[in-house]
Amino acid sequence: MFSVLICDDSLVARKQVAKCLPQDWEVAIHFAKHGGEAIEALKAGKGQVLLLDLNMPEMDGYQTLEAIGQLGLKTSVIVVSGDVQPEAHERVKKLGALEFIRKPVNAEELLAVLSKHGLIDGPEEAPETEFSPLDPDIRDCYQEITNIAMGRAGDHLARTLNVFVHLPIPNVNLIEVSELHMLLSDIDNHERVSAVCQGFVGPGVQGEALCILSDSSLEDVAKILNITGEVDDQKQLELLMDAASILIGTCLSGIAEQLDISFAQGQPVVLGQHRNITEIIATNKLKWKRTLAIEISYGLEGYQTVCELLLLFTESSMETLNYKLAHLLEDF
Repeated sequence: MFSVLICDDSLVARKQVAKCLPQDWEVAIHFAKHGGEAIEALKAGKGQVLLLDLNMPEMDGYQTLEAIGQLGLKTSVIVVSGDVQPEAHERVKKLGALEFIRKPVNAEELLAVLSKHGLIDGPEEAPETEFSPLDPDIRDCYQEITNIAMGRAGDHLARTLNVFVHLPIPNVNLIEVSELHMLLSDIDNHERVSAVCQGFVGPGVQGEALCILSDSSLEDVAKILNITGEVDDQKQLELLMDAASILIGTCLSGIAEQLDISFAQGQPVVLGQHRNITEIIATNKLKWKRTLAIEISYGLEGYQTVCELLLLFTESSMETLNYKLAHLLEDF
């Protein structure tokens, strides 16, 4: 069977790209979180087509393209990235990529690229999704206000820890809750994580914020804070709650200020500590049909620390949020 490998460090992005593949295409889909995993998958024969992100930890997209050329691996590479710099386009083409698609992926554009290079004999029109995707202008607006909000949260975290915080482009998607479960369970099952959930509510808006940190990340945070001696469960829990408080609180306040609304935040709840992410999902099932998911991945320069922050708005909140964003667009 024909196979597609999707390589992206973002949980939401991997699922969003997979969803944009033609539904009637008989294909095996594989995932990789960085270039190193992608290379191993390609060596194992997984990935006749590689959909490759550029900005990733451990081995980025450029390094992955170089390694593919050096190793003589057979795959057709389509770069999928939020980096729209002309130089980025030129660099990936020189390294052997067939095309460059801008995030977030559009199903029609992806189908056109696959058809152009003879990778699929698809229909003239892209298949319909189960529900209407976000309007591109609205999605861009969500991303922009989140960019500003996450920048403030990153600045707060950087000042607190005295480190440089990497801020990627946030991923915004309207997804089914079943897809959210798949998204979260896509975290490496061998990695133990701790997670905090905090509810929030405003006029016509409600949701949950999830902050997920791997155990190895907590160890790095302890090193950054010069905490000596044994870091027991209680100390790690304090570190987790502090990080979650900074990121969730600052990010929500930044969004609320731009939309001219106010959020009341509930008490943070520890969903699990030192547990497999699938165990956390099993005991904390969300009851919504669909959710607007905004995913932000914070990384600390010089460390393997990555913090996943997910802002999940209920489907009923979309009317209020879209109304607010529509007024913002009118002002531009």
